[in-house]
Amino acid sequence: MQHPTKTPLSDALRRLVGRPVADIDTPALVVDLDAIQRNLGRMAEFARKHNIRWRPHAKMHKSSAIARLQIQAGAVGVCVQKTSEAEAMVAGGVHNVYISNEVTAPAKLARVADLAHAVAAENGQLAIAVDSLEGVRRLADAMNERRRGGAGAVIDVFVEVDVGGGRCGVTPGRAGVQLAHEIRRHPALRFAGLQAYNGKAQHLRTAQERHDAVGIVVQDVLFTRKLIEAEGVPVNLVTGAGTGSLVCEAASGVFGELQAGSFLFMDADYAANERDPAQPQFEHALFIKSQVMSCGVRHAVCDAGHKSHAIDSGLPRVLELPATGALEYFNGGDEHGILRPAGDNQRVPALDDVVWLIPGHCDPTVNLHGFMIGVGGGLEHGKVEKIIRVDARGALT
Repeated sequence: MQHPTKTPLSDALRRLVGRPVADIDTPALVVDLDAIQRNLGRMAEFARKHNIRWRPHAKMHKSSAIARLQIQAGAVGVCVQKTSEAEAMVAGGVHNVYISNEVTAPAKLARVADLAHAVAAENGQLAIAVDSLEGVRRLADAMNERRRGGAGAVIDVFVEVDVGGGRCGVTPGRAGVQLAHEIRRHPALRFAGLQAYNGKAQHLRTAQERHDAVGIVVQDVLFTRKLIEAEGVPVNLVTGAGTGSLVCEAASGVFGELQAGSFLFMDADYAANERDPAQPQFEHALFIKSQVMSCGVRHAVCDAGHKSHAIDSGLPRVLELPATGALEYFNGGDEHGILRPAGDNQRVPALDDVVWLIPGHCDPTVNLHGFMIGVGGGLEHGKVEKIIRVDARGALT
């Protein structure tokens, strides 16, 4: 079973544990452990209230330690998007994993089959999504090859329906029926239900826009489920949803599982959404600690450029603190960030001032780092409690 080579934990990082936040060198990826616990508690309570399962996306944090924390808080397991991410989770002791994506390359499917048997040996379960007859048959071939010589693991298989994302998935309707029947033909495969995720709906800014978009998702799912069940095949679970739309899926009566993941860290892009009143109040928990390295008359420069955070969802926001006031972050290139006073703030940051950046998109930002530094007691006066390895950093296969 393959998984990415682990980045060695340096002595400098080891020595940070127990030290004040001020001792963290910059730039560094920092997580607020207290905010994480509050976010976990709010999500768990939301799921209990709506009697719905939650299976957060580990592609966001890429850490088996955080995945185990989520399971301890009530998650049934985690989602991933890549075979290598699944391998990293399983190697880290996470034994209920759903690859909510298509895998069709035979070499990767052999790894999937190995994983299915590895988690079965730990009384766990592996699941995967499909959207083609050929994909189902290749998966069955890989599982049968692994099972050769006797009985073996069974993998749960979800039929992915394109409910508006415009990426993978079959068209709502009869195509899903055909795939469900094909899955049931193979003893090593178990038809588990429908995958129905609309990524575009997550970032519609108003609550009404998201509600309307998920309304279409629900109709597509109901249509497909009705056709499948009309042929005597039960659809036991519909899984999907994200941080932007989870309120809508939870209230639909159709979804049985939520895949929201970014709620744990709450990046700047998700925070720009109008909050639905029914959604828990999730907090920012992921930051880039940076420091001012140069000062001009009207601007300052910090040491966190694009190599420390992803910019596909926009530049980071600067956390407003009394010491620095309101600041805006501007493009300074790979190694630098330009800081300018914002609003009524007139003061340009001074040399060595610390600034905390809220990344625009948490997932690819985490993937740039080998470790996250876990802080308790707050960003300004807290201490380093743990170093969290990003096990699946660079897990792209």
